[in-house]
Amino acid sequence: MAKRTLMQKFTRWHIWLGWAAAVPLVLWTLSGVFMTLRPIEDVRGEDLRRTPAPFASQVLVPPHLTAPVIKLTLVQEGQRAVWVSTGADKVQRRYSADSGAALGPVEVMEARALAEAAFAGPAKLTAIKRFAADQPPLDLRRPRPSWQGTFADGTHLYIDADTGEVLALRTKWWRAYDLMWGLHIMDPEGREDTSHWLLWLLGSIALITSLFGTTLLFRRRRRARP
Repeated sequence: MAKRTLMQKFTRWHIWLGWAAAVPLVLWTLSGVFMTLRPIEDVRGEDLRRTPAPFASQVLVPPHLTAPVIKLTLVQEGQRAVWVSTGADKVQRRYSADSGAALGPVEVMEARALAEAAFAGPAKLTAIKRFAADQPPLDLRRPRPSWQGTFADGTHLYIDADTGEVLALRTKWWRAYDLMWGLHIMDPEGREDTSHWLLWLLGSIALITSLFGTTLLFRRRRRARP
């Protein structure tokens, strides 16, 4: 009688916990299936990135630095090479690799040209918009000033407003994938936190519900034997 009472309690707990676990289980399954629909290379739009042409190293001129730097890199920016310096204050500046002269921030017309030069797809650039470092778009999520180039196929290409470098390329599939990833980890706003109390709670409820269901399954199999 005691066993039957315990099993009846398991049944009731399994039913009630099942209601609580149903929503996250559906979301986890739905988001997981969605994220397998396209190869990750298509999601990232790797075929839409144009590989920069190599530059001739023998014609490079060192930058005319006016302050100490902690990092100096050479990058291809459209059809030219530029130096990008990072100072102790974390501020990044760019210099011409042809003359060594300092270059100012990227303006709108240059941002359009850089976005079109970096994009290898057939779609046309339809809009260009600047974002401040403290207000990055959700599909960029990097604290850098940027220009967002929007193409006709829905692709967003981000150009660093200080250095002219390509920060990211985001396809429509990437943004949908990113949303599903946020649902998968139960962080639909930031979409980065994979260790938080809500995920622990729902995961524990789903685990306990599964254990109760497994226990009841073996009990019913024994009762079904002749």
